[in-house]
Amino acid sequence: QVQLVESGGGTVQAGGSLRLSCAAFGATFQTITGAWFRQAPGKEREFVAAISPGGFGFSTYHADYVKGRFSIFGDTAKSTIYLQMNSLRPEDTAVYYCAAGKIGGDYTGKYGYWGQGTQVTVSS
Repeated sequence: QVQLVESGGGTVQAGGSLRLSCAAFGATFQTITGAWFRQAPGKEREFVAAISPGGFGFSTYHADYVKGRFSIFGDTAKSTIYLQMNSLRPEDTAVYYCAAGKIGGDYTGKYGYWGQGTQVTVSS
């Protein structure tokens, strides 16, 4: 059974930065895809970024609305992935979820394992 534990959420002013962490237990991000999704109040959960293992390292994917501001990366030795969030905006306020799956993609149904979520609040 895979368990994902997130940390790093909090409250920050617009323009600030936060780094989220997701540690995997029972699996390693060297063999499965890791991703971040977010869900704002009253909205559907949406894809943020993903990192997939490959023959020549890792491939990363970012949603258009976070490109240039957010960056996903991993530490295989710690079986942890991170989401570095810069230039945060009030519209980035949401609960951020870590997810893991064998296939990956930008759809929640592609991921079989989820963390408990961590709140990110960006004040204007």
